[in-house]
Amino acid sequence: MKLFALPIRFGIAVSGSLIAYFLLLSLFNLHTNIFYSLFNGVITGFGIYEAIKYFRIKEGPAFNYGKGFTAGIVTGFVGTLIFTIFFAFYATEINLGFLDELSKVWFRDYNTSEGIVFFTVAIMGFATTLVLTLSFMQLFKTSNNLKRKSV
Repeated sequence: MKLFALPIRFGIAVSGSLIAYFLLLSLFNLHTNIFYSLFNGVITGFGIYEAIKYFRIKEGPAFNYGKGFTAGIVTGFVGTLIFTIFFAFYATEINLGFLDELSKVWFRDYNTSEGIVFFTVAIMGFATTLVLTLSFMQLFKTSNNLKRKSV
């Protein structure tokens, strides 16, 4: 559990930021526009980057690719799970017309259920987490290349 404490804290911070951004959009009635969800990737990416960076500092020479990858995945998955739970609560308990309004704008030709929308939110978060973690680990991994001696 000690290995996951820092990534879980960053995941909670990511989810808090995602929730705050969603609620800010809802104040201006922009939360039904899917294009604003692109900024969710920026929020999640920043949280994953910082989690891996601080985890690398904390681990020092014991840091390796596997530990960094785990830190990024845990951060993103925790953030995504908490945000998806909030999103489901918001859509089913707080703003009952939200899913109808979202479906009216984006899914005219399809009969979508609540579960599909929540599943889509979760899958988008998980996919974003995986891609960003793999990308950021290219920055943080140590090189296995041997340095050439100058002749």
